[in-house]
Amino acid sequence: MYLAPEEKEKIFAKHGKSKNDTGSAEGQIALFTYRIEHLTKHLKNNHKDYNTERSLVKLVGKRRSLLDYLMKKDILRYRAIVKELNLRK
Repeated sequence: MYLAPEEKEKIFAKHGKSKNDTGSAEGQIALFTYRIEHLTKHLKNNHKDYNTERSLVKLVGKRRSLLDYLMKKDILRYRAIVKELNLRK
């Protein structure tokens, strides 16, 4: 697997409430962002890998949905995670 459990814990500890808080929107957005970056690098070398391309599009949609949810629930948390992960709308 491309992501070790220790790396996942670091992501959740940095962006979530704790290393075991895998359900927070911020933690999930950070994990999706990491996975999107990984798949993007893979697709640069393997441009004919259409299954990975489809997975990437689905992940971007999931992240967008979570960002929209966070924007509706708490705009300050949304702005913080967008700034922290260097995302833009």
